[in-house]
Amino acid sequence: MVALEEAVMEIIVNAGQSRSLCFEALRAARLGNFDEAQNLLREADGYSRQAHQMQTKLIEQDAGEARQPMTLIMVHAQDHLMTSLLARELSEEIIQLYQR
Repeated sequence: MVALEEAVMEIIVNAGQSRSLCFEALRAARLGNFDEAQNLLREADGYSRQAHQMQTKLIEQDAGEARQPMTLIMVHAQDHLMTSLLARELSEEIIQLYQR
């Protein structure tokens, strides 16, 4: 069973790193460094996957016998994850526009 505090911090840290890398990718694309931008997006995907896997573990625990309390920090972690996922999708689209 995953400790709630550890899980929340893992989601926040990994989602935050993913989001930061997406914005680095945008800066690289703005400068015309499209290969670097794509590499940064791939790196961001790895962090996003880690955050999502932890979220999935918490959901599985919650669906079973180990009900998870809904705390403000958990909502904060979910917000970080969703924001990073949105940043990833938008970054891909903006990079495509820069390439045109």
